[in-house]
Amino acid sequence: MDDLISPKYQMQLVGSVESAIWAEYKSYKQVRIYISKWHQNNFEPQGFNDNYWENFTIVEKQNQEIDLTSTLHNMCGSDLLKIAIDLGVDTPDFIPSIPTFKNELKSDYKTAYDTFTKAYRQIETDPSTAVGLANSALESIIKEILKDERIASRLSGGETLYKLTSIILKVFNLTNDDHPKEIKTIASSLLTINQTIEKLRSEKTNFHGKTSDDYLISDTIYTFFIVNSVATVGLFLNSYYRTKFPKPTIVIEDEELPF
Repeated sequence: MDDLISPKYQMQLVGSVESAIWAEYKSYKQVRIYISKWHQNNFEPQGFNDNYWENFTIVEKQNQEIDLTSTLHNMCGSDLLKIAIDLGVDTPDFIPSIPTFKNELKSDYKTAYDTFTKAYRQIETDPSTAVGLANSALESIIKEILKDERIASRLSGGETLYKLTSIILKVFNLTNDDHPKEIKTIASSLLTINQTIEKLRSEKTNFHGKTSDDYLISDTIYTFFIVNSVATVGLFLNSYYRTKFPKPTIVIEDEELPF
């Protein structure tokens, strides 16, 4: 992961992370406690510590308060990224659609927003769970769209992501024979993407029972890729829905005005 995070991006990320830490904890004492929870070493109080190791150095100022800027710059890229995710700092170089997607979800898809936020924050700490939650967030978005009274679609409540995607593609007429074959191919690819995300959740995560011999997603770079795919698909579906089914305009009659 470290070799994927350029020094230039780390420099930019330090500023955002530092601001988020001060906004959250406000005092040197609390900031130091928070940073200490990320600090790891092999120090042994009763040992010689000839091979002492730590994942980063906590730098202090002359007054012994933590020098947060220097401490963050001491961290490797992956640790810095984990802190950014923990604090909810957007990481557009890894998930470009995240800022826009979160803003879209927050206003109209509360359940999906909460689920996706949990998925995003567990990318580094629990990749398997992050994939499962991202799948659930996408299911919630599609279900919310299909609840629109203008869409004649009845759900049993047990539909999987693949089934939900099949339904919404028909509702959006993206599989209509009147479309050029290229459009139909893209629609078919969208169905394949969501089917694959669902299969990853079912077969490559711990959302269902697994044995020690089963493969589980553990490399976070793949998790970033999957979660970013969910964000991209979700943004498209929501944008298309808003275009084809705009919110009704509320007309206020003159006699209802208070003057």
